Amino acid sequence: MRFFFLIFCASICLGINAQDTGPNIHTVKDMASAYVAPRDVYVRLPEKYSEDNTYPVLYMHDGQMLFSTQETWNGQNWGVDQTIDSLVNKEMIHDIIVVGIANVAAARHANYYPEKPFLSLPTAVKDSLLAISRGDAKLFDKTVNSDDYLKFLVFEVKPFIDQKYSTKTESEHTFIAGSSMGGLISMYAFFEYPEVFGGAACLSTHWIGGFVDNAIIPNSFRAYIEHRRGLIEGRKLYFDTGTETLDRHYGAHQQSIDALFNEQNGLNKYYLSKVFDGAAHTENDWKTRFHNPIRFLLQNE
Repeated sequence: MRFFFLIFCASICLGINAQDTGPNIHTVKDMASAYVAPRDVYVRLPEKYSEDNTYPVLYMHDGQMLFSTQETWNGQNWGVDQTIDSLVNKEMIHDIIVVGIANVAAARHANYYPEKPFLSLPTAVKDSLLAISRGDAKLFDKTVNSDDYLKFLVFEVKPFIDQKYSTKTESEHTFIAGSSMGGLISMYAFFEYPEVFGGAACLSTHWIGGFVDNAIIPNSFRAYIEHRRGLIEGRKLYFDTGTETLDRHYGAHQQSIDALFNEQNGLNKYYLSKVFDGAAHTENDWKTRFHNPIRFLLQNE
């Protein structure tokens, strides 16, 4: 009851209007939150969107990297709209609404690093993570606050989307996806909110936490998943990894996660994990294989 009350309150209090910023894409500028820093939210509607129909919804992280190169830091994007339109035109999936939640660069790692596994780490390991710098800036602007980020998604973004657009609101029609740190937080959302997300796609999941391969951080994620793996029943969980650049560190850790589901009869039918030889840790590489998780998640829609 508390869960639905919070959703109702959020939907009433936000009072946000989306702006039409291009064909089929609406943008909520600097969406305010009681939990995290404001950020843009992009809503990509089906080409033939109609209020007479209802649509499943895919929530994706790093929203500014999904549809266009205008706001990307590297001139690449996922081409999410192109992949979905292609699959719809081939009648491989039914159409879907995509909600891209932009990251706030300074807070990205703090928002996306799963909080419960982080808190399970020894103090020295937590301190070493929080001290990591990239150039002149620390990787984490402050301690991990991914539980608050997920509250933003569940209690503020989702109610707004369901109120404004013609959605299928049930968990079996609600999905979440991301890559790298976005893969970690998608995994975390899947297990923290099974009543909200019926499936998750985690591409190039950043099991090592920082930039150096290690065992203790991936093992903390594995322990977290091991205690919750039964929650996958009736839902769908997708992982993949490449073999080049940063992805070259993920293979053994991904295999360890895969073993949790492959060793327990009945769970592996809800689980898919793939390896893409030669694929690197880039939007261009995720773009070329994005059709795999989409088809897996939406095959029964």
